[in-house]
Amino acid sequence: MNLKELYQEIILDHGKNPRNLKSINDYNKDAKGHNPLCGDKVHIYLKLNNNMKIEDISFEGSGCAISMASASIMTELFKGKEKKDVKEIVNDFLNMIKEKSELSTNILNDDEKTKLMCLSGVKQYPMRVKCATLSWHTLTSAMNNDKEDVNTENVKI
Repeated sequence: MNLKELYQEIILDHGKNPRNLKSINDYNKDAKGHNPLCGDKVHIYLKLNNNMKIEDISFEGSGCAISMASASIMTELFKGKEKKDVKEIVNDFLNMIKEKSELSTNILNDDEKTKLMCLSGVKQYPMRVKCATLSWHTLTSAMNNDKEDVNTENVKI
């Protein structure tokens, strides 16, 4: 199996069987996001402990396979991570989606990097970049306690 086929398999698996697709009852931060161009919607739920570590993370929403796969991969990736590491990974991911060909962070292991790299192909389809980044911008909004819903038309991608 070549790398492109592996990436497609990961996206299809997470798109059809999203992980952490649920609401968590004891969340202490949340945010909603919307991509009006294709109708993707996401609601991110976070449970941060006193040390700013993500104890639990989940999402509810609907959308295309890219949007759902990205949210699913993101929630798996960030469970147990500290806020400062999450910020670094989010910035690295967004840079990779926009312009870079690789991730540069050293926080992730090889398996985690592979899962994120599977979304790198969306940069070839500019309309899909907003699908892949919606949940990531919404997570950032939740962590920052922003009160406005995320709208991909108003976010600098």
